[in-house]
Amino acid sequence: MSEYIYTSLKNKILTITLDRADKLNSFIEPMAKELQQELTDATRNEDVRCVLLTGKGKAFSAGQDLPEVVDKGDDYELGETVRKSYNPIINAIRELDKPVVCAVNGTAAGAGANIALACDLVLASNEAVFVQSFSKIGLIPDSGGTFFLPRLVGLQRANAMYLLDEKISPKKAEEIGLIYKAVEADHLMDETQSICQKLAQMPTKGFALYKQAINQSLSNNLDEHLELEADLQTEAGKTDDYDEGVQAFLEKRKPDFKGK
Repeated sequence: MSEYIYTSLKNKILTITLDRADKLNSFIEPMAKELQQELTDATRNEDVRCVLLTGKGKAFSAGQDLPEVVDKGDDYELGETVRKSYNPIINAIRELDKPVVCAVNGTAAGAGANIALACDLVLASNEAVFVQSFSKIGLIPDSGGTFFLPRLVGLQRANAMYLLDEKISPKKAEEIGLIYKAVEADHLMDETQSICQKLAQMPTKGFALYKQAINQSLSNNLDEHLELEADLQTEAGKTDDYDEGVQAFLEKRKPDFKGK
């Protein structure tokens, strides 16, 4: 049983809640391992067609719990925490064959911010704030921070977020394309659940293939990517959801996708 992560499955939506609220959901290695496991299990569970990631309490996540790494001593290499705790989380989110929607309920700082930004859709409470927090302690952004940030908002804005430790409000985050949508705090979970419910009723297999294409677009050249699109479209055309979508279109009715 998870100690730092709470999960619930309803209507094909797996809600994963970071549950270390007394520490602003800052990560320690056991908590990171639990999140890794929940994301892995979501891939294997056919009853899950959408994942909702959020936090309990005032923060989404304040990032790494610094005392944990400080207490390891001067000889400890911080890269080991990045490799063991965070890289597997980012890879699991990106490789998960279902949409991952993040509801940022409060402060998202450091690795906490970058975990949120690795998700497929990000909504944030108007009470939240996004901040990299690395420069003020002499570190670099990890958890995909130097990879995703420039691609989301451009190099200059990414530089400001890191070099100047610029804090981004949800409204500003929406304006610059850092997140999908800023929402009033009282409506955050309702709106996020509504989006997840819509996604859970859509062609999940097609979404999985789409994520493959998006992930590989970050490294492919144009010719490689055009060929990949053709290959993935062939796979999509062999799914039950494609057959159902075409049939529903021809019959002028709403499709009943099964995610197969």
